[in-house]
Amino acid sequence: MLRELELLEKSPVIKSYEILDYKEGGSFYFLKIKAVLVDGSVLHIREFVSEDEYNYSFQWQKDGNLITRWDNAPHHKDIETFPHHKHVGSKDNVQPSGEISLEDVLGVIEEEIKPPSSTSSRLY
Repeated sequence: MLRELELLEKSPVIKSYEILDYKEGGSFYFLKIKAVLVDGSVLHIREFVSEDEYNYSFQWQKDGNLITRWDNAPHHKDIETFPHHKHVGSKDNVQPSGEISLEDVLGVIEEEIKPPSSTSSRLY
């Protein structure tokens, strides 16, 4: 989990974030975070990481409207990158996507959002 928090701390597009849930065991962790971005959009982060499994969902939205959600829920078997895929603009617009991490997602968002020149205060 520490890596995810470091990424959020360092990202110029993250205004604030809240850890909604965190569980860990000997060989796994589950993390759920809501991050508010500098443009008012929101990134919902969900990861389950273990030695054998990596399940994720990164949902970026603004004003309740989906921008992009990357996930690997195994329900779009016709997608060439199954189970990895993304929903763009709508849950029904499913597109191929390789396995992705929070670092990758923040990179995509940082390309789309130009952060303000002044440093925002963060709430934890």
